[in-house]
Amino acid sequence: MEYGRLTMQVASKFAAYLIAACVGTTLTWAQNSSKTCEKPVYLTLDTGHMEVAPLMAQILNKHQVKATFFVANEKTKDGGGSLDKHWGEFWAARGKEGHEFASHTYDHTYWKADAAGAEQGFIVSPSAGPRAGERFAWSAAQYCGNINQARSQIEQYTGKSALPLYRAPGGKTSPRLLAAAKSCGYAHVGWADAGFLGDELSSAAYPNDVLLSRALKNIRAGDILMAHLGIWSRKDPWAPAVLEPLIVGLKARGLCFATLREHPGYAAWIAQQAAVSKPKS
Repeated sequence: MEYGRLTMQVASKFAAYLIAACVGTTLTWAQNSSKTCEKPVYLTLDTGHMEVAPLMAQILNKHQVKATFFVANEKTKDGGGSLDKHWGEFWAARGKEGHEFASHTYDHTYWKADAAGAEQGFIVSPSAGPRAGERFAWSAAQYCGNINQARSQIEQYTGKSALPLYRAPGGKTSPRLLAAAKSCGYAHVGWADAGFLGDELSSAAYPNDVLLSRALKNIRAGDILMAHLGIWSRKDPWAPAVLEPLIVGLKARGLCFATLREHPGYAAWIAQQAAVSKPKS
C-alpha cells in the first residue's frame, strides 16, 4: 500500500509527459523489443538497507529490465546484513532472472587515503562489519581480499560467476587503489554524471519529482546509472517510487536497458578475465 501511494504521487506529476512520449514510440518499441538493444543505458544498483529491495525487484521483473548489482554485506533494516543467509533466496532469484553481479567490497569499505610505507597500502574505513566506523591501514592484498569476499558470497547464492568488476563505496578511489584492484582482476565501475540518480541526497532539497524530472531530461544512451537498494538517510525513499516511472520514461524516449557484461568499455576486460580463470584442459 505504501509503495502504491508513493508511486502514484510521483507518477501522477509526470503522467502527461509519459503519455505524450509514449504515443509515438509504443508501436516501435513493440516491433523492436526482440532486437539488439541499440540505445542502451546500464542500470546498476548498490546494496543498502534492503527494505525496498523486493519491491524494486518486482518492478525490474515486470518491465524485463536487467540490472547489475554491486553487493556488499551492509547493515539492513531487518537487523542483519545484505549478504547474510536471510537474503540468500533473494539473490538466487535475481540470478535466475538474468541479472549480473559484482563486488562493492564485503564490508562496504571506503578508501580514505593512500598509506605511506613499504607495502604501499591504503587507509580505509568500513561502514559495515566488525570494524565499522574505524579507520586503519590495509595492504593491497587485504583490500583485494575484501573485494573477493563479496564476490565469493554472491556466487554461492546465485550459482553464477560474478563479473570481474567492482565499485568502491562512494566511488572514492586513487590511481594506486585502481591499480591494486586491476592487479587482482577487477576493473572499477563508476557512473555517468546524469546517471547519478540522487537517492543519496536529501529528500527535502531534492524531492522525488525533481530527481525523476532531471533523470528523464538528462540521461543519454551509454550512461551508467547508479542507485541503491535503500538509503538510510533519505526521509522520502527514492525507491521504489521513482524507479518505475523512470524505466517507463526512458523506454518512451527509445532507450533500452543492458547489463555491464554488454558495456563496450568492459566487455573486453570481462572476456579477458574469463579466459585467464578458465581451467586448462
